[in-house]
Amino acid sequence: MVVVDWAVGYVEPLSRYTKRIIFVGLDVLTVAVAIIAAFALTPGDHGLFQVWWVLLVIPVLSVVIFRFLKFYRTLVRYIGPKFALDLAIAALFSTGILFATYFFIETGIQNSILPESLRPESGQNFLPGRTPIYFWLVLCMLVGSGRLLIRGYFRSRSVVHRDPVIIYGAGQAGARLVSALVHGVEYQPVALIDDDRELWGNTLRDTPIYPPTELARLVRRRKVVNIFLALPSASRLRRLEIVDQLKTLPVKVFTIPGLEELVAGSARFDELRPILIEDLLGREPVEPDVHLLHACATGKSILVSGAGGSIGSELCRQLIHLQPTRLILVDHSEFNLYVIEKSLTQLAASEGLNVEIIGKLGDVKDGDLMRELIREHGTQTIYHAAAYKHVPIVEHNIVEGARNNVLGTLQLAEAAVAEGVERFVLISTDKAVRPTNMMGATKRFAEMILQGISARGCSTKFCMVRFGNVLDSSGSVVPLFREQIQAGGPVTVTHPEVTRYFMTIPEAAQLVIQAGSMGEKGGVFVLDMGPSIQIADLAKTMIRLAGYEERTPENPGGEIEIEYIGLRAGEKLYEELILGENTNATTHPQISRAVEEDLPWEEVERILEKLCDACEAHDGAGIRALLVECVKGYEPTSGGNQSGSTTASPHIESIPTLATGGSKVQDRVS
Repeated sequence: MVVVDWAVGYVEPLSRYTKRIIFVGLDVLTVAVAIIAAFALTPGDHGLFQVWWVLLVIPVLSVVIFRFLKFYRTLVRYIGPKFALDLAIAALFSTGILFATYFFIETGIQNSILPESLRPESGQNFLPGRTPIYFWLVLCMLVGSGRLLIRGYFRSRSVVHRDPVIIYGAGQAGARLVSALVHGVEYQPVALIDDDRELWGNTLRDTPIYPPTELARLVRRRKVVNIFLALPSASRLRRLEIVDQLKTLPVKVFTIPGLEELVAGSARFDELRPILIEDLLGREPVEPDVHLLHACATGKSILVSGAGGSIGSELCRQLIHLQPTRLILVDHSEFNLYVIEKSLTQLAASEGLNVEIIGKLGDVKDGDLMRELIREHGTQTIYHAAAYKHVPIVEHNIVEGARNNVLGTLQLAEAAVAEGVERFVLISTDKAVRPTNMMGATKRFAEMILQGISARGCSTKFCMVRFGNVLDSSGSVVPLFREQIQAGGPVTVTHPEVTRYFMTIPEAAQLVIQAGSMGEKGGVFVLDMGPSIQIADLAKTMIRLAGYEERTPENPGGEIEIEYIGLRAGEKLYEELILGENTNATTHPQISRAVEEDLPWEEVERILEKLCDACEAHDGAGIRALLVECVKGYEPTSGGNQSGSTTASPHIESIPTLATGGSKVQDRVS
């Protein structure tokens, strides 16, 4: 083995041309040995060595044929089944050269045209009938086994430097993944895991298949740190069950793209990526109602406020595929507006979508600007996603939270009524139900404003869509936990028993579009969020998915610790989606309509007058007191800046009262 290592170490750095010359020389020698072996296996006196020169002519002519057949272009370390067919054909041509050579000898002897120096001493049968068969078999065996030995040696050397991995899934995707990894240089498949009992004990491309119960033993024995899920069609529930199996093992979990991505051609099966918490949470997707998706989008002029935010940007990405005539993007962040406008412009160009994209920098509190935008672009549908939604920040900036979430909603809604917008959809939150924080209270009062405007009579159909946390949105715990894990911990959780509802951003946006098309004026629609998730369990799962162990008193050797820091100002342990149990089903299985009390418009208007006074006076405590008065179930928790924002109040400009019965409060909101 030392000699082989030395030989390979000497040959490997050589150029490809030099290596081919070496293989040609070896094949010349191999063909000569095959000739000798073939004659040795043939009984009788055949006088091979009386025509010794055939041991030079046949090998040289054979390698010429080999080269013509492109035999030397195959990289030995990557030879596969096709090489066997190429070898059989090459050996057959070499056997033909053997026939031709001995036919030339016998013809030359009979016709006395063969030179004396090349003639044998006697006229025996120089090529017995079985000799060509023996020659073909021996040549295939010698050349093939030689190539396979070299390939095996190279692979055995590369395995030493490759990370051992286990692949979960021995189906078609698993087979293709094994093949890709074997020919790669980074990973070495050491085992396959599958639930199918009939596959246990078999091998797939030389990789043994085991039952799931063997996972822990294989991880420890083979020192595996990576597990690849080759289950593109597996449900979220099944993936979660598999991850739960791995919770005690110090491994990182990767996955191949989902079936939809593979079918669409947007990803390859060997594009491995870390499995994300988004792959595990939520429910199985429900087929969208195509009519609801298109009802207030296709062929419409649509305005999205907060278009650069997490929900707003995803709404825009889904809306643009529904072929509106125009998409007006409104955001007060220059950077966010730049990013979403550029992204949508590129998307429209790449997919040939004929949609006019208009980016407008502005604030929803500017009623004049909103009315001008709606009128100028003939807006028919509005999705109002602009809001301050980070609970502790709003809790410590009461005045600005009320201005943006309440008065901004009022301005945009009244502008919509004045300009005859067909539909207005407010993106609300589960924190609006029995709120304990200013963010939830302001969003609930924003709902009540729209209910009041709708009740006083107008052509615009207002509705509110209420749902919980969206994964990976700004302010979500998921990106926070991910950053903390990458930094080595600790992962901070507010309370061991805190729970939250979660939904993926694409799913939430799709359901918002469908709910907004249901046509009920003043309706509060609630999205089915599935079961609530315990945040501590979420943190533990994310730690496991990253390949780490949680550090606890029972496991002091773990890498990442979970630290409980206590509930922040305005937070509560459990979130609710409805106030009480009064809900009505809709045509969509994941959307229901909440039946909740609202206030007459006159009462809403009275509170808005006082709210404007409190905002002008920077009276955070007064704003809180007003919301306690009008928002049912609002019980503020301790903490928060009672004096409201510390920033200077902007100048309050008078805005003309709208001729369509708009609120006189508008005169005071800037």
